[in-house]
This record gives sequence, C-alpha cells and structure tokens, in this order.
Amino acid sequence: MSDSRHSLSSVFLLSVFSSVRYVTLHTTYGDLKIEVFCEAVPKAAENFLALCAANYYDGTVFHRNIKTFMIQGGDPTGSGKGGQSIWGKPFADEIRSTLKFNNRGIVAMANSGPDSNKSQFFISYSKQPHLDSKYTIFGKVIDGADSTLDAMERIPVNNKNRPLHEIKLTHVTIHANPVADAQLRS
Repeated sequence: MSDSRHSLSSVFLLSVFSSVRYVTLHTTYGDLKIEVFCEAVPKAAENFLALCAANYYDGTVFHRNIKTFMIQGGDPTGSGKGGQSIWGKPFADEIRSTLKFNNRGIVAMANSGPDSNKSQFFISYSKQPHLDSKYTIFGKVIDGADSTLDAMERIPVNNKNRPLHEIKLTHVTIHANPVADAQLRS
C-alpha cells in the first residue's frame, strides 16, 4: 500500500472511531467494559479499536496472569510472542504524563521495549506506579473491575504465570458514544 493510501486509510479509520469511546470485552469469566482514550493516545486507540472491529481478538486467551499485578492478552497465537498491529509493524509509544497506573483496571499496550507496540495489551489488578512512562495507557475498565477482574485474578497459574484454566476473550462489542454522535450530526 502506498504511503498516501495508507494515510487516507488511517484518516478514515480515525474518523470512524472518533465517536467510539467504549468497548466491552466478553470473556469466559464475565464482561469488562473499557473506556478508550481516543484523544490522548490516537495511534494506540486506532490500533486497538481496528483490531476489535476486525474480530482479531475473538477467541484469544489471556496467556499471562500475575495476581495483584496484571493480566495480559491480545496474542492470537496464545504464546505471548505473537500479534501484529494494524500497520503490520510495531508502532511508537504514546506516553502521557496525565495517564498513570494509579488504579485497578488500567489498560495498556504490552511491549518488549520502547516503541514495540503491536496487538498485545494488559489490564492492571492494582496501582503499578513503577510502570508509569514505560507503557502506553489507552484505557480503563469502567465496569467489571470488581466481578470479572476478581474472578480472573483468582485463577491459578503455572510457574510461567500461564492460567491453569483457560481465560478466553470470546468477542468484543464496540459501543458508540451518543454524545459524540450527536455532536457530529449537529
């Protein structure tokens, strides 16, 4: 794809997703409704929402689960080593000083070092200030943090933090933001 066509597709995707602020991750342990920070981290939001819209995450497992720390998923291979961004290559971090790991349910891109974001993401089980400025935070759980995250956190793991009972992300629902939709129409 040429650079100009790629730019146009990015503009189109961003405009399509500009009114989207929420998704629900439907898992085998319950639902997690997530607010996506589209304005603060547009590349990460575009990547995540486009992957959700393409059903990329459907049927994937959460392959890493560390009690009081986080749960990680988004790898279609289930190994923790796979996954790709919508651009077919890693994309740059979008670190924002206003976005912190200051609560349970913070959603961020998983990476293998600076500027190596692809499809994997994680959700914090508690405050993790040592992660601030190291990972792109692109959302937060606004519903399901108590029930669903609690259930996931209780799943026993092996010595590599892989859940002994499969935690599957069955599908994702993308919700429109009625306030943004109304503003677009006016």
